[in-house]
Amino acid sequence: MAVKQVIRDLNTTTPWDSHSQRLECVMILQDTHDVKTFCFQTTDNSWFRYLPGQFITIELEIEGKPVLRTYTLSSSPSRPLSISITVKATEGGFVSNWLHQNLKEGDQIKAYGPAGIFTLHDHMAEKYLFISGGAGITPTLSMTRWLFDYGLHTDVHFIHCARTPSDIIARRELESMSARLNDIKVAFACEKPDPYGAWTGYTGRVNQLMLELISPDYQEREIFCCGPAPFMQAVRDILNAAGFDMDRYHEESFDSPIKEESDRPDHDDVIIDAEAASRVSFTRSKKETPCQESDTILTAAKKTGLHIPSACQFGVCGTCKVKKVSGDIHMVHNGGITQDQIDDGYILACCSNPLGEVVIDF
Repeated sequence: MAVKQVIRDLNTTTPWDSHSQRLECVMILQDTHDVKTFCFQTTDNSWFRYLPGQFITIELEIEGKPVLRTYTLSSSPSRPLSISITVKATEGGFVSNWLHQNLKEGDQIKAYGPAGIFTLHDHMAEKYLFISGGAGITPTLSMTRWLFDYGLHTDVHFIHCARTPSDIIARRELESMSARLNDIKVAFACEKPDPYGAWTGYTGRVNQLMLELISPDYQEREIFCCGPAPFMQAVRDILNAAGFDMDRYHEESFDSPIKEESDRPDHDDVIIDAEAASRVSFTRSKKETPCQESDTILTAAKKTGLHIPSACQFGVCGTCKVKKVSGDIHMVHNGGITQDQIDDGYILACCSNPLGEVVIDF
């Protein structure tokens, strides 16, 4: 009966709305000794629409305080009935350790998104090279699962680096995809073998020779890289030394982007006056506050005592997305909102400045 009910519900439900629907943990999978995958559905069987490689921001209450963290979806949008995050428990990892120790099947959480621009959909190519380290495998795993499910016969070289063979996430699944589809070539590199175990793959940290052996034509590929910051720096150094066209290199990072002056967008049509007076009203909360144009909508909300969920604070994660009812704003984001959402009236509160009277649906 449960399966029949789900099928009936799919004929009437709509995509997940992160601002009104909670997620229920429906399954927890143990991937390695310190990595778990948490699978979520909505309570009314809504389906999920996102791009492979995007992320969500989850909100938890830990020790009586709200805590937000951003995790890339390891699941594929080709399987829209659930979404999954794959989390590694690390020493000192406040949220990751809490998830491993406390989250149970049946628990409900609040989450926001999906968002993010680290996706092959924005850089369609005939050949890809995915390079990941540790838990950074999640976005490239999502993209590979999507390519496999759609049967597009896209040429993919997949390199994953881990400490030991037993630390490789989704190893059997990746090897199975590679065995069934010649278009996907998978290689693993481990810093050291497991004790008392044979390891016939690559050993050591990723380097120029290893890259050329695994993917001889990497110069012709669109490259996506994700992992710890030193790992991504090492990959960039290898590619730069080889003269790779870095316009075809993409990496995932939740650190604040550092932009050169030449990279800054041209906004000569909008001048923010730090002394100019503005006013922001919040319809549902029936609150309003005077502010300056130099303030953000998020700052204005805090002045009135409102809590708009936010995480990154620089327009990447999309957590603080709200709908603008009226008025003008100036927004400079970093990929946390799509043009379709902007056209529908949504803005990111953390990076939007009010220009005069602005009304927000919150």
